[in-house]
Amino acid sequence: MHRRDPDDPSTLTAVIDTHCHLTFPDYLGRVDSVLSAARESGVEGAITISTTTGDAVRALALARAHDTLWSSAGVHPLYADQPADWAEMRSVGLDPKCVAWGELGLDRHYDDPPQAVQRAVLETQLAHLVAWRREDPRLDKPVILHCREAFDDLIPMLRETGLPPERFVFHCFTAGPREMRLLLDFGACVSFTGVVTFRNAHETHEAARLAPAERVMVETDAPFLTPEPHRTVRPNEPRFVVHVADALAHLWRRDPAEVRAQLGGNARRFFGLPT
Repeated sequence: MHRRDPDDPSTLTAVIDTHCHLTFPDYLGRVDSVLSAARESGVEGAITISTTTGDAVRALALARAHDTLWSSAGVHPLYADQPADWAEMRSVGLDPKCVAWGELGLDRHYDDPPQAVQRAVLETQLAHLVAWRREDPRLDKPVILHCREAFDDLIPMLRETGLPPERFVFHCFTAGPREMRLLLDFGACVSFTGVVTFRNAHETHEAARLAPAERVMVETDAPFLTPEPHRTVRPNEPRFVVHVADALAHLWRRDPAEVRAQLGGNARRFFGLPT
C-alpha cells in the first residue's frame, strides 16, 4: 500500500473493506480488476476472510499476490462439520499478511451444522488462540466473529477465554439495539454491511446510532449483501463499501468524508495495517 499523503484529501477519506470473500468462485480470475475498481472508488484495501483452514491457505496466497489485500484464518460456524487442520491454520497465522483470526463464532439461524458441532469447533479454536497468543507474539491477532441470533450464547464463551474484548469484532451486524448493547457492554468492536443501507432495516439503523464511531468498521461481506444504490448487482464487490460508510454518516448526521476517514483509521488500527 502506498503511504497516505496528508496533502491529498482523497487519501485521507479512503476506507477499507474489512470483510469480503475473494476466494469464492465469483471472483475467479478477476481479483486484479476487483481490487483496481475498489481503488478507483476510494477503497484503499480489503481483507479476504477464510471459512475453513484450507480456505485460509488460499486466502493467504491471494493476499500475498496483492499489495492492498490481506487475509484471515479460521473456521466459519457453518463449515464446522468439515475437517480442520489446526496446524495449517497456525502456520497461516504466522504470515504477516494474515491479519486476523476468523471468521469464527455461532449461527443459530440454520440447523445445520448442529449447535453441538458448532460449539465444539468454536471451543477448540478459542483454546488454540489463547495458547498460540502465549506462545508467539506473532499469533496475537484480532478475532473476527460470526454471530447470528447467538449473542447470548457467544459472548459468555468469549469472556471465558480471557482474551481482550477490544480485540474482537462482531462482523456483519444486522441485529437490533439489544444486541448492540450486549456487544458494547462486553467491550468489542462492530462492523456493518450493506444491510445498513436498506430502507427497511429499522432495527439495525437504531442499533447503528448507538455504536461509538471509534469502535465501528465497514465491510461488504462480498459476494453477499450488495448495498444500495447497487442492491441488484451480483456479486457484491469491495468497491461498494463506500456506500456503507456513507449510510453510517447519514445515520450519525456527520460529514461523509470525516466518517470515511475515521472508519479507515479504525480498520488500520484494529488490524495493524500499514499506513
